[in-house]
Amino acid sequence: MSTIKFTARKISDAATVTSQCAVLPVFTRRRLSAAAKQLDETSSGAIGDALALGDIAGKSGEILFLPGAGSARRLLLVGCGDPARFDRAAARKFCRTVYTALNRTKAKDAVIHVADLQVTDADHAWLLDYLARELTCSAYRYTETVSKPKSALTLRRVVIDTGGALTARKAQAALDSGHCTGLGVNTARNLANLPGNVCTPDYLAQQARTLGRGNAKLSVSVLDEKKMQGLGMGALLSVAAGSEQPARLIVMHYKGGKKDDKPYVLVGKGITFDSGGISLKPGAKMDEMKFDMGGAASVFGTLRAVAEMALPLNVVGIVAAAENMPSGRATKPGDVVTSMSGKTIEVLNTDAEGRLVLCDALTYAERFKPRAVIDIATLTGACVVALGAHASGLYANRDELAQQLLDAGTASHDRAWRMPLWEDYQRQLKSNFADLANIGGPGGGSITAACFLANFTENYHWAHLDIAGSAWDSSPKGATGRPVALLTRYLMDRAGR
Repeated sequence: MSTIKFTARKISDAATVTSQCAVLPVFTRRRLSAAAKQLDETSSGAIGDALALGDIAGKSGEILFLPGAGSARRLLLVGCGDPARFDRAAARKFCRTVYTALNRTKAKDAVIHVADLQVTDADHAWLLDYLARELTCSAYRYTETVSKPKSALTLRRVVIDTGGALTARKAQAALDSGHCTGLGVNTARNLANLPGNVCTPDYLAQQARTLGRGNAKLSVSVLDEKKMQGLGMGALLSVAAGSEQPARLIVMHYKGGKKDDKPYVLVGKGITFDSGGISLKPGAKMDEMKFDMGGAASVFGTLRAVAEMALPLNVVGIVAAAENMPSGRATKPGDVVTSMSGKTIEVLNTDAEGRLVLCDALTYAERFKPRAVIDIATLTGACVVALGAHASGLYANRDELAQQLLDAGTASHDRAWRMPLWEDYQRQLKSNFADLANIGGPGGGSITAACFLANFTENYHWAHLDIAGSAWDSSPKGATGRPVALLTRYLMDRAGR
């Protein structure tokens, strides 16, 4: 995957900085940034002439390339609109526009002058963080199973002119955090984009070991089916019963905090392919069920970001990995299985398998004496109906934890929406033949799935993110890497970053 090196600098004279492309914000009313004014003088007024001729008006999203001036080989003017209305949404558009325009060139390096960009509802550190993250994410290309992949981004080095808004150290820290978050997002996207015949539970276990290799703070252990059976993980193992691929419980332990600090635990649903089992899914779009390990992918991505940043806290990532397939050995509707907690579950629908692997993983998480546990899962189509692709569904048994995650989602623009977790819905999970049924009927499907999980999280602070709508796009098809940005921001906040 392509990667970009970001450097923060305070530049006093834009005309003296050597680059293959100088990126200059332009506002409406013919207002030029300080850097644009300096390069306008060096270019004999070419920038001002372009504005006077109407070649660019400074409207948000406009771009115009001009021949080089000073030590810059080319100039890229980017419209930012009215400076009084340059909010987070306008800043995000600016970042996307910069990438799209730079990608048209063969420039290997660029200088982006953002000293005069003041975001009305965020600080300068937020802008630098988001800019680095956007460029890093946009540089991602899927290459694993393509003989002729799309051409890689030529851009390799970016200098960000921050002016005096931040100290050099704080500016560089913001760029680094955005870049690391972007690397985490890309890690999650790449894992989720892999086909199910490549990305198996064993493959995920190998990737965990690779992630831990060379990082003294990150240890990895993998539980095979024999060990899971010994722990009584009958719910998780019931999902893998029909597959030739053995299940794996993958535990990644990042120890960046003090030895006695309680860890934050992330639990990811890792169904590497979901056929629905005996409750077979319809054929249309079944190929997209390779994305059903998007929750697991986000755990990998978040741990990579956390490790790259060396955050001073302890984080445990647990991935419940299995393949859900039909066969003569597969779990049948009406079967009753016993979870690690001792609770029995009547499996009314084998396509409601995510909650079965998660409930055992959530019980296992309790041994770490967690400060908080967050599970992430492409759990229900009902959540897609409720929230679409824009927001992940958020459930929590503590208001404070819910608000922390909502705030992190807003700051990172990887948003979630809180859903009810009321006791009233529990009655839909009653069974005549077990302690719980694994589905609660047609009404409130995302809610009853979360309520099912709540039965296994009573002893700690817990939140559930249903990312069935946000984890991938169908057109164009591909993983989004969500909610890595939300989770990373949440952990950065806990670490005081």
